[in-house]
Amino acid sequence: MRLTRIYTRTGDDGTTRLAHGEQVAKNCSRVAAYGTVDELNAQLGVAATIELCPVLQRAVLHLQNQLFDLGADVATPREVSVEFEVPRIENTHVAELERLIDRLNAELQPLENFVLPGGSAGAAALHVARTVCRRAERDLVLLAAEADVGAALAYLNRLSDALFVMARFENQASSTPEPLWQPGDGCGWGDDSGGAGEGSGTN
Repeated sequence: MRLTRIYTRTGDDGTTRLAHGEQVAKNCSRVAAYGTVDELNAQLGVAATIELCPVLQRAVLHLQNQLFDLGADVATPREVSVEFEVPRIENTHVAELERLIDRLNAELQPLENFVLPGGSAGAAALHVARTVCRRAERDLVLLAAEADVGAALAYLNRLSDALFVMARFENQASSTPEPLWQPGDGCGWGDDSGGAGEGSGTN
């Protein structure tokens, strides 16, 4: 593939063309779904810049390539014919994610409480990716009500689980304690001995 021109002006009216040439609105369910998949891929790119542990760094690059395939899959309706081979997400990709989850989870301490998104910078970035993945899944559910999405929905469901385990794994690899949910602590703001207004000019 060779891209010689970045802007085309063809989408200035709020429409875009799918891979097989059909013109659709940019806010249609299909475009929304692969747009969120693209956002997820970009968030994984952010996570990769934080220098994750080697196991996760390799996994993220692999997942970014798969998400590009997923974007092409979602962008091309399964019932149409195109002149090129479209990469499709299959059940084998879902099984691969399950193996990754099992392999990483086997090295983690069992969960005894809910964890808050955070810890190390890398884990926090992976948690953000997890939430974007959940949104991509919700967008794809809307598309699945209209069209066949194959194994893509199961893939995103499993990927969000994988990203949760990856975030926990990164905290462990960087020796960063996991922040745990403290139920009912929403009104506690830590040591209040100084007062919120002390030294702030708000007294």
